[in-house]
Amino acid sequence: MEKQDITILLVDDEPDILEIVGYNLSSEGYQVITAENGIKAVKLAKKKKPDLIILDVMMPEMDGIEACEQIRKIPELQNTIITFLTARGEDYSQVAGFDAGADDYITKPIKPKLLISKVKALLRRLKAEEGEENITTIGELTINRDEYKILKGKEEIILPRKEFELLSLLASNPGKVFKREDILNKVWGNEVVVGGRTIDVHIRKLREKIGDKKFKTVKGVGYKFVI
Repeated sequence: MEKQDITILLVDDEPDILEIVGYNLSSEGYQVITAENGIKAVKLAKKKKPDLIILDVMMPEMDGIEACEQIRKIPELQNTIITFLTARGEDYSQVAGFDAGADDYITKPIKPKLLISKVKALLRRLKAEEGEENITTIGELTINRDEYKILKGKEEIILPRKEFELLSLLASNPGKVFKREDILNKVWGNEVVVGGRTIDVHIRKLREKIGDKKFKTVKGVGYKFVI
């Protein structure tokens, strides 16, 4: 996919951020569309189906966390990468962002070159996923990476992006214990700093949706998927 074919939705209530960040992304050759609040972001995302969304957290009318949750409920946007761009760097806000379905977290102010580097890394992640095996069946579970869809028997389950990727990783080798640091690197990327609590939150949600007995905790080490 060429740069001119990639659409980025930039969402921030600060006009200066929209202008500066938007200019730098456009200068790199990306197609950039903007919104100044979460409500407009959700509407634009539905209409334009961007490849990447850069989303501020603190905004009027609808904040970034709620907007992210709304976007992740739209099936055709399951492949869209979402990263938060915010001045808030507290652990709780990062966990809330990942819990809502975000893929990454960028703290502003950020230098243009570093921002472009982060964007390229995120888009490489999307490209790598497109090249992976598309459908995997384990027992009653079918994982479809093309559509980011799970079938449990005949029941269709739509998971937020990070829950899907975590399930896909663990189910790729049933019985293998995946260490926590390996999960963070493979699912969140080693450029993202998140705590172990983030993994626990996603495992808890997967247990609720897929089945508690499918996921075994190996204390002090990590998790494994059980058939």
